[in-house]
Amino acid sequence: MRLLPGASASRISSPLLSLPRARPRCVPASSACRAASSSAAGAGDGGPRKPWLFVGLGNPGKVYQGTRHNVGFEIIDVIAEAEGIPLSSMQFKAMVGKGRIGDAPVMLAKPQTFMNASGESVGQLVSYFKIPLSQVIVMYDDLDLPFAKLRLLPKGGHGGHNGMRSIINHLKQSRDFPRLRIGIGRPPGKMDPANFVLRPFTKKEQEELDFAFHRGLEAVRIMVLEGFNKSATHVNTAQSSEMLNR
Repeated sequence: MRLLPGASASRISSPLLSLPRARPRCVPASSACRAASSSAAGAGDGGPRKPWLFVGLGNPGKVYQGTRHNVGFEIIDVIAEAEGIPLSSMQFKAMVGKGRIGDAPVMLAKPQTFMNASGESVGQLVSYFKIPLSQVIVMYDDLDLPFAKLRLLPKGGHGGHNGMRSIINHLKQSRDFPRLRIGIGRPPGKMDPANFVLRPFTKKEQEELDFAFHRGLEAVRIMVLEGFNKSATHVNTAQSSEMLNR
């Protein structure tokens, strides 16, 4: 199987990620399904449906592949591979892929500006494609969450993360966009966090991340087909240790 740029072989080869592409979960003719699809895709008054924009944060270049600071890139690669959406074009300083999940249009993006300038790319993508902020989901590493823990929130601050700080600055200081935080844990002892986030993963950590990325993929599918609230409930429900260790 061909790996996408920046993809880790240990991620893509996991059997958990060899999933069928998402299908709508209700009968299209039903009023409930139409309402869910309209709400999830932002159809509004029946005009053209705006795409969902899923942005993963990281640093370009082989030296940063497989490090903690690049889990945002990793999860975008997982979604791209599972949904058959190649990141085949460079637009507004980002590797971009366009496709559909079910019948919902989606865009995947990995800014190539380096982490601290991520907003330069995200701001231009949002502006050019006129994407509602409620459909811009940023995925990134978080030192304050336990390792491989996911947290999906509808809005919030940057929490000291420079990539998120840059995005907020380029969205005219708006914080009203969803974000998927991916826990990378705290540095051991007195290690400098700046060094810790550039460390690679152990084999056991990679296995735990595979479960987390699989769960994030499911959350993305639920979000575009059934709405943000159902996706947040799915992600934020405590995951048992049995699932991580099976």
